[in-house]
Amino acid sequence: MDLKKAIRVIPDFPKKGVSFKDITTLLKDKQAYNYAIDTLVDHCKEKNVDLIVGPEARGFVIGAPLAYGLKVGFVPVRKPGKLSGDTVTYEYELEYGKDALEIHKDAIEAGQRIVIADDLLATGGTALATAKLVEKLGGNIVGFVFIIELGYLKGRETLSDYEVFAPVIY
Repeated sequence: MDLKKAIRVIPDFPKKGVSFKDITTLLKDKQAYNYAIDTLVDHCKEKNVDLIVGPEARGFVIGAPLAYGLKVGFVPVRKPGKLSGDTVTYEYELEYGKDALEIHKDAIEAGQRIVIADDLLATGGTALATAKLVEKLGGNIVGFVFIIELGYLKGRETLSDYEVFAPVIY
């Protein structure tokens, strides 16, 4: 199946010159969505994964069904103040400022094999911050999976220390 056909491209959104890749059309198409998740499951099933970790919000939409398909748990990563209980925070630089992500302190046991899942790889900043959180807790990242990779933004270079998989590349 050609997943690109299920992805809506919106020119000049959110600003002029940007070609936005909207996966909501893929998500509502049961055949495309199931095919995309099954493709990620097939890619991950030989990795002996313990947990899938996904950053909010679309990492939940990709990561949770991936975890279900692999029969493993799912761990959410959120913006500060969204998780109850004790958390670990990782701050990272943006082009114009800072951002941060959090994970529960007890979400990952040292040595667990982790795949990080999200909808789209752009510059890799959120993905790398998620990886740093997982590694702070002692997790062993065995790969990243995305539905879409925007190759021209060179996110794969940001994640060059890790395996990266995406079935759709622009």
